[in-house]
Amino acid sequence: MELRGTIIEETFAEAFRMWGARLVVTAADRRWVDTAVQVVCGYATSVIGCDAEAGREVDLDPSQTPDGRPGAAVLFFAFNDQKLAKALPNRVGQCLMTCPTTAVYDGLPGVTTTPESARLDLGKRLRYFGDGFQSSKVIDGRRHWRVPVMDGEFVVEETAGAVKAIAGGNLLICGPDQTTTLAAAVRAVDAIAPLPDVITPFPGGVVRSGSKVGSRYKALFASSNDEYCPTLRHTPRSKLRPGVGCVYEIVINGLNRDAIARAMRVGIEASAGPPIIAISAGNYGGNLGKFHFKLHEVMAAEAGR
Repeated sequence: MELRGTIIEETFAEAFRMWGARLVVTAADRRWVDTAVQVVCGYATSVIGCDAEAGREVDLDPSQTPDGRPGAAVLFFAFNDQKLAKALPNRVGQCLMTCPTTAVYDGLPGVTTTPESARLDLGKRLRYFGDGFQSSKVIDGRRHWRVPVMDGEFVVEETAGAVKAIAGGNLLICGPDQTTTLAAAVRAVDAIAPLPDVITPFPGGVVRSGSKVGSRYKALFASSNDEYCPTLRHTPRSKLRPGVGCVYEIVINGLNRDAIARAMRVGIEASAGPPIIAISAGNYGGNLGKFHFKLHEVMAAEAGR
């Protein structure tokens, strides 16, 4: 399969089960919304070494937020609901309660506790920072905590919904050099950015250090994806096509399978074309996860529409 001269390889992206949560962060103006999102998503690229993977889902205008202020929806992903239950209040407490003018609301308010979903303590834990001066208010059946801080009050919802989600949808964009390949990767990230229910959690949405499952060193359970490293193209394991001098990966996490498939399709369409030689995907023979996003099927689904 080719798209505008770029080969779409017959392979699949191998994704795996995660748990996801959505928080709505608001502030007095867009500057502080952006600051809050940047900080709360810091050090949240990969659960290989981070407590969570996080990223801005979409920006929200005042008509879309609970308090009528500018905001953004942020998605968080962790291996299970227990890890997510620890990461959320830690990040909100350290990064959002400290940030001027912010408030935090549950972005999945309809979620209840089932085998597929959970309610996680948020303001219920953070309220104690108020040292007894905190208060609560129920609005439309949802309890919010008001914690006194030095610019007024920090408002945070008592709990946050969490659902079983998927992480690790991906694209490998293979081009002749850093400049043109990175430009294609940025086109893909920019095209994916407006889509709901997905994030690209790595720096600027782009990964230079793609990984594989396992390592020759026992202490590591992931290591460099040597099959796509240009400096290792002379090795028998190399999968690089002739002319490929750079590969960038786009990793996509989502709340459901359809959202990831849609994002992959949009990313392929945006990045394909000269001088990009091929678009592939990372998989590990089924050893990582049960969700397989076949590139040809992803593109055929769009053609069918």
